Amino acid sequence: MKAYSELYLDDVKELLSEFFDYLINDCKFDAAFVSDMFVNTGLSAQVEIGNPAYISGMSGIELAALTVKLTFAQMPQLPEVKTKDYRSAEYWAGWALAQYQWQNARRFKDIFERVPFNEIIGMYPVYHEEDITDFISAMDERYTSAFKETRLKRLREASGMSQSQLAELSEVNIRTIRSYEQKTNDINKAQVNVVRKLAHALGCDIADLME
Repeated sequence: MKAYSELYLDDVKELLSEFFDYLINDCKFDAAFVSDMFVNTGLSAQVEIGNPAYISGMSGIELAALTVKLTFAQMPQLPEVKTKDYRSAEYWAGWALAQYQWQNARRFKDIFERVPFNEIIGMYPVYHEEDITDFISAMDERYTSAFKETRLKRLREASGMSQSQLAELSEVNIRTIRSYEQKTNDINKAQVNVVRKLAHALGCDIADLME
């Protein structure tokens, strides 16, 4: 289910286009750092849920300034916006990303985990003059092929736990855990209390375990 009406999509495209273009090209921040700031400040989540204060209540430059303010203990001096007579690759990448996120209702965090923003920028030469559906298809292919292992397995291994240790800590049967990791059972269809126990044991959000 899409979080906001298509009537606002053009606003969000403009928002993210300005946001990424300004922070990367004018402020000279690294693209990966910008995407991390966007997610870690929680502002990406506000766009995802269609919060009107963000998707139609501010410009991309204002969103950029707020992102920087929430990231740094001392607000750095940001440069003035440069007038450009062209659309940069970063501008296009923000525009295309907004369309992809809205159409697939995926979290920006999940998108960047699988397809880093640098990689999206790198798609510009091939896709910026093509129909947006070609970009969407290419993104879907990259997104779905990025990880062969389940999120549960990756998070468990990152925590240093074995399946038996996770079973003991979460009080979820080890056979159940194994079935989710091997994809013989779909964790997206698991009972909420089971996924909640696993998420609590791993110190993550329930959404982080969804495939």
